[in-house]
Amino acid sequence: MIVFDLKCEGQGHVFEAWFGSSADYADQKARGLLACPLCGDTRIGKALMAPAVAAKGNQRREIIPQQQSAAEAETAPVAAGPDEAKMRALVKALADAQKKVLEGSTWVGRGFAEQARAMHYGEQDKDSIHGEVAPAEAKALAEEGINVAQLPFPVIPPEAKN
Repeated sequence: MIVFDLKCEGQGHVFEAWFGSSADYADQKARGLLACPLCGDTRIGKALMAPAVAAKGNQRREIIPQQQSAAEAETAPVAAGPDEAKMRALVKALADAQKKVLEGSTWVGRGFAEQARAMHYGEQDKDSIHGEVAPAEAKALAEEGINVAQLPFPVIPPEAKN
């Protein structure tokens, strides 16, 4: 898995997205499958990211305390970041939840919208399905009152698994 910071062109929202590989990102972008989770804009690009470069394992890091005046200490900006272990646990919980939801679901690929509509309008038996749909089509399904939800992680189609 690889994570990218993405940005929509319309509102400039920056959000994080996980992909199986860089090729998966490029493929989804080319097919118009990426959308901003905040505004739905499909004009998505990669945002600038700060690389996570780890220090060499054989180097010692020393922290040198800085001298601050009492006034500086009272007004110094403070930042709190997410605990990495908690974030990993959250991502794992999301992945496990998605896996559980998909256990009883059938992959229908690009026929998702057609089958979802057929089930909604009583043309076929209701069942749990998952597949691919363009963001505009997902929006159209929702506007018709058809319950759909975007999965937090990409799904590898069964025919693409090795």
